[in-house]
Amino acid sequence: MTDLKINDNEFAGKTVALIGAGVSNMPLVPFFVSRGAAVTVRDSKSREKMGEKAAAIEENGARLIAGDGYLGGLTEDIIVRSPGIRPDIPEFASAVSNGSILTSEMELFLSHAKCRVYAVTGSDGKSTTTTVLSKLLEGGVGKAYLGGNIGSPLCHLYPEMTENDRAAVELSSFQLMTIDAEFEAAVVTNVTPNHLNWHTGMDEYIAAKERILRRAKRAVLNAGNEVTRGMGERCSCPVTWFSRDPIDDAILREGDSAICLDGGMIVMRDKGKKPVPVLALSDILLPGLHNAENYMAAIAAAGDAADAGKIRKVASTFPGVEHRLEFVREKDGVRYYNGSIDSSPTRTDAALSALCVTARRPITVILGGYDKNIPFAPLADAVLGRDLVRRAVLNGATADAIDKALRDNPLFKKRVADGSFELLRAPSFDEAVLTASQAAESGETVLLSPACASFDQFENFEERGKRFKEIVRGL
Repeated sequence: MTDLKINDNEFAGKTVALIGAGVSNMPLVPFFVSRGAAVTVRDSKSREKMGEKAAAIEENGARLIAGDGYLGGLTEDIIVRSPGIRPDIPEFASAVSNGSILTSEMELFLSHAKCRVYAVTGSDGKSTTTTVLSKLLEGGVGKAYLGGNIGSPLCHLYPEMTENDRAAVELSSFQLMTIDAEFEAAVVTNVTPNHLNWHTGMDEYIAAKERILRRAKRAVLNAGNEVTRGMGERCSCPVTWFSRDPIDDAILREGDSAICLDGGMIVMRDKGKKPVPVLALSDILLPGLHNAENYMAAIAAAGDAADAGKIRKVASTFPGVEHRLEFVREKDGVRYYNGSIDSSPTRTDAALSALCVTARRPITVILGGYDKNIPFAPLADAVLGRDLVRRAVLNGATADAIDKALRDNPLFKKRVADGSFELLRAPSFDEAVLTASQAAESGETVLLSPACASFDQFENFEERGKRFKEIVRGL
């Protein structure tokens, strides 16, 4: 992580390049300009494609370089990269060799914030876990903030934060590539193949996730995930293991603890001690065992900041994060759920599992999107291995790859032959939603859970989810 130490006066006269006009960088335009810096926003999109954002940048006193060649002449004193841009591209390396400082919005925040920071990463479940954690941190002496890869950027807010405040931050592998920060608690929900189109491979992806533990005071890790178990073995700080299954006392070192399910109750215990009941599963409004795991991770991370009453109140009232198994409406007896965040097979597996356990209604699932070079054999197992999944509607750049994975699965021919599964295709996202709606019958469910990112047809998963809801509400 950058060792840049800045107070407001030190920005005066500096040149700053914001690489990418995305969510994390846009609040930094007025932040840096108001502190006397000469700001240039550089974005790969053309000015026309940026729309009103281009004018807003210039109205705030920054210069804009847009489109082809946007990284040309990169010589600014401070370069703030968007998370989706790799830190090792030649333009950055050249600028750094000439004296520029390469950083990011989150690195700047972590370098300067006085508040205690609780960090969450993982392949699945990190947004729900981080949001629940932020709610558990509320109500103390200071304020609780939610940000990072979810919610709002935080760097421009650090001047108002105090030592009594707490921040729950979701960190992606993209952000963690260059982060080396101290955290009050660091959570890794799980690690499964993801973003392999961006990372050089699984080794780099895992190493990025593990950076969150470097200077953590406490670690919260998934005992049921092979990769996070390995992280725990290498971890130098105390670990709280979480799992939907019982946790053997033998895996706990001195100072470690465990939180897991015991019948219908989440219980917590220290090594060699008796378990203490924390939360009944029946108190959790969100469906699915994966959400029980999210609560375990958040509770463990919050530690003494959350008592049993606060935990129960949050669990029984929190309806979930938008685009995460979000109920949209029921129309003509068909229920529609928006899981646009489900950008990997493991996310789709969890969503299907939750609906199969709680709703017990036949499911039509909408699959497909941007290709992250993730294998789809596990997705085929998740879809075809559940009798309640009656149809899959494929669209997007990965439609052919998912089609092949389904057809190669040993269950495919049997299920098609006995009429318990139907495979449908649609040329566009809108038509996929309409196709699913027309195929589903009263008493069934339509689930958007693409198992893929959205970038082939949308700016991000939020835009995809909002479009799904628009179509469904217009039926």
